Amino acid sequence: MTPTLLIVDDEKTQREGLRAALEDHYDVYLAEDAKTAMDLLEKEHFDVLLTDFRLPNEDGMKLMTRAKSLSRPPICILMTAYGSEELAVEAMKRGADDYIPKARLQIDELDMRIARALRQQNLETENVSLRQQLDSKFRMENVVGQSPKMKEVLEVVNQVAPTPATVLLLGESGTGKELIAKVIHQLSPRAQQPMITVHCAALTPTLLESELFGHEKGAFTGAHERRIGRFEQAQGGTLFLDEIGEIDASTQVKLLRFLGERTYERVGSNKTLTADVRLIAATNKNLEQLAKQGAFREDLFFRLRVVELWLPALRERREDIPLLAQAFLREFARQNNKSLSGFSADVMDMLLDYSWPGNVRELRTAVEHAVVLSRGEKITPKDLPPWVRNRPAPAPAEPLAQTAPEPLSVKAAEKELIIRALKETDGQRTVAAKRLGMSRRNLYRKLKDYGLGDL
Repeated sequence: MTPTLLIVDDEKTQREGLRAALEDHYDVYLAEDAKTAMDLLEKEHFDVLLTDFRLPNEDGMKLMTRAKSLSRPPICILMTAYGSEELAVEAMKRGADDYIPKARLQIDELDMRIARALRQQNLETENVSLRQQLDSKFRMENVVGQSPKMKEVLEVVNQVAPTPATVLLLGESGTGKELIAKVIHQLSPRAQQPMITVHCAALTPTLLESELFGHEKGAFTGAHERRIGRFEQAQGGTLFLDEIGEIDASTQVKLLRFLGERTYERVGSNKTLTADVRLIAATNKNLEQLAKQGAFREDLFFRLRVVELWLPALRERREDIPLLAQAFLREFARQNNKSLSGFSADVMDMLLDYSWPGNVRELRTAVEHAVVLSRGEKITPKDLPPWVRNRPAPAPAEPLAQTAPEPLSVKAAEKELIIRALKETDGQRTVAAKRLGMSRRNLYRKLKDYGLGDL
């Protein structure tokens, strides 16, 4: 859309000359005094107000002040034949976006200044819009989940977000660890500062170290100039390290030092730098087991897990599947300009029966696929991806034995469940306790009672 420009000048020759020079780039309107200009400004929105200082009855400074009080104020540029430094300073104090003495007025320069002011205004508008979108997208109420396990997660998020504590997010791929990290940031006192994300697995050890801490010119082959690292970029805000289980031993040492002292050096530099950065890390690996095997520093693991938050797999919170599916349906129906009322009963049964190895991310992809291919008012089975629609039927149940086995006692059954949980979690007692729905302390007590201390 062509920007609208209102030129206010009591000299007709000046008004008409400016219009002729600028009308190729702008939709130009003219006014000979402040009253006519204000009437126009109140009737419709103008992108730019270009006004002379000297006007009949009311000067351009007062006109500009009134224009800036509108709900959608224009960019204001003041022109005057009586240029002075004091007048320029006063104009800027009153809200002028620019000030041009008529004696030095060049059309090319004026055109350039207007274009620059418009670009700056658009950038500011986009930044505000982006901030509002981010705030809306990552507010707590937009994290979908009413299951007991997700309520526990969100309760911890609410508690930890206002603090500076380091957070370690654990869970399978696709469970929403990055979303939770963004929510923690948005609910923290650092929300107005940057949140910088680094996907550690995507970078080689050398590149990762440089990416995190920066490097000096000539630090290594290809380092043609100084590079500011992610810690510097995240100053005052949050640094999110995704897939932290992939970082190499050298970077682990530097990260451990930062967590202990909040200091680091750029690659190729001896100058110690300090950063006020909150760290959130995430992994789908068993860091505790990696630490025991010597593949991950145990001291770094302990530093990272100040607050450890386990995100449940989607199969562990099936009651959230309808809520998530409906949320994704609304999102993708809006994006694809489709009117969809929901899912057929058969589809919802399929969604609930599927195991979702890719978790929430896979469900999101499946719903987008269904929305794109849908033709009716509801999503039907044929709209679903084949890997969901054609899932093999469950194997028939084994026929009951003629002689029923001896029933297990409650204690024997509990012991059996504990053994199974420990095997399935590779001996991780904290994780096993969560799966069993009991506290870690309670699990330790039962291990002792059942003589399972060596497991």
